[in-house]
Amino acid sequence: MEQQALPAQHLPAQGPAAILAGFAARFDEILSHAPDWAVNLGALVVAVTAGFLCHALLLSLGRRALDSRRVFLKSLLSQTRGPTRLALIIFALSLAASPARLAADAAADVRHALLIAFIILMGWIAVIAVRLAGQIYMLRFRLDVEDNLLARTHLTQILILERTAAILIVVVTASCVLTTFESVRQYGVSLFASAGVAGLIAGLAARPVLTNLFAGVQIAMTQPIRLEDAVIVENEWGWVEEITATYVVVRLWDWRRMIVPLSYFIEKPFQNWTRHSAALIGSVLVYVDYAVPVARVRDELTRIVSRSKLWDRQVVNLQVTDAKDGAIELRALMSAANASAVWDLRCEVREQLIAFLQRDYPQALPKRRAELTLRDGAREETDRRAPSRPTVVERTAERSRAP
Repeated sequence: MEQQALPAQHLPAQGPAAILAGFAARFDEILSHAPDWAVNLGALVVAVTAGFLCHALLLSLGRRALDSRRVFLKSLLSQTRGPTRLALIIFALSLAASPARLAADAAADVRHALLIAFIILMGWIAVIAVRLAGQIYMLRFRLDVEDNLLARTHLTQILILERTAAILIVVVTASCVLTTFESVRQYGVSLFASAGVAGLIAGLAARPVLTNLFAGVQIAMTQPIRLEDAVIVENEWGWVEEITATYVVVRLWDWRRMIVPLSYFIEKPFQNWTRHSAALIGSVLVYVDYAVPVARVRDELTRIVSRSKLWDRQVVNLQVTDAKDGAIELRALMSAANASAVWDLRCEVREQLIAFLQRDYPQALPKRRAELTLRDGAREETDRRAPSRPTVVERTAERSRAP
């Protein structure tokens, strides 16, 4: 007998769950007939697409949720756009590795590689966050002002701590990557357990790096030097141009660069001319004769310094600091706002003081005095030995007798 068709209102109702179940069953049937390479390629494409879409959605939501006052978070979201996108893609690929048709060993290797990539990306994001925080903090200070001592103090601390933190992040990231390997993890455990010759060798090998690392932290805290400090290192005068994690670049007065290890400024003495203030007092030494009028030279020094644009209106003085057998020593003191201005002011004062002495008091320039005394007997002996010179009359008579 033919079965009569049931009316539509008597058909069994299909809910969303039943529809999804049917779709999943049909999808599994299609996958069962598809080749392995097609399934793996499809899983890869779906994972990468899902990672891109999730990143774009989360980035848009994050930008809308953060207001303009959250400068650090908005900048971090913008500068880590690439690493965060890769991290989401790696996470999606790790989820797609399960349905992919891979051998057990191949699947384990893929998951291991994805884990290593994810750890490296997290370290990369952490380094970007540390540098961004330092840059935002350093925007509060300016080095192009006259009194920049506070700015140089904070900038030095931030630069050293930022680079030290970046090194620690790299070391921790590399350690986390190495611990994902079973052989390295077992070797590390045995090394720490033994604490013998191998540990001693490793400590000696890492001593220079650790010394400079701890020296950097100590310099950041105690600050024997800061950026743009005027220093004398190894009898060379210059300014601290750059402080890295392992060395310091000193810009010398003739534009050369001296590279000094960080540990040098902890272990050896050096001169810092701008430790508490950039202002300095310069000195000019002039050697003159005892006949010089010191008061007039002092007045001339005051006139020279007062007309100079380099003087900061703080210190000017002239003193007799030494009296030697042939000359006296005059020391002229004058102050300026920084080391460069002091050097130029010293050269200007020295030049104009010498010109003043040559012009107005040439007799006050240094000279050698000697007194020669001969006894009567020695004088007669000298006169006897010296050849007698003919007089004018004798020379005229000789010429008249000549043929």
